[in-house]
Amino acid sequence: MGKYYCAKCKFFDDDITKNQYHCDECGICRTGGKDNFFHCKTCGCCYSKEMKDKHRCVERAMHHNCPICFEFIFDTMKDITVLRCGHTIHLECLKEMEKHYRYTCPVCSKSLWDMSKLWSKIDQEIASTPMPAMYQNKMVWILCNDCGANSHVQFHVIAHKCLSCKSYNTRQTRGDTATTCSSGVAEIVS
Repeated sequence: MGKYYCAKCKFFDDDITKNQYHCDECGICRTGGKDNFFHCKTCGCCYSKEMKDKHRCVERAMHHNCPICFEFIFDTMKDITVLRCGHTIHLECLKEMEKHYRYTCPVCSKSLWDMSKLWSKIDQEIASTPMPAMYQNKMVWILCNDCGANSHVQFHVIAHKCLSCKSYNTRQTRGDTATTCSSGVAEIVS
């Protein structure tokens, strides 16, 4: 009835150029050839053998919806990519994110790739943009999205640099109650 038949899935297909195979652990038929993939028991899915011992495991990594288009990833027919953080996303959704200058994982906010060249440019921009006197002693607490460290850093309107990994992929968690602006902003408001 079909050139490819899987008795477990009751699946027929005449186009064997897709190199279909059944993965017992996934419980479904996949394409791309069994020799080119391995099943990661922690992630609960099949990955290219090129990723074996090189990917960060995330439990049941593909058993969720794409964080961009919300299509279920595990049984999608679209190309999928695994981010450095281990989260999965459709390749076309990742490319769409890049078009809109989004360079962090939509799930955990870690940087998608090495951003050190951009961090150097931000260093230069901060160095050439002095803060007004009223903000020069203002300190804030930040959380680094890349390494998870909390740091107490000098406030700057452009960005805040993680003291641990030197990333600017940070978010301000709170201001410093001990150090306030010396401008008398409260007087202006009243």
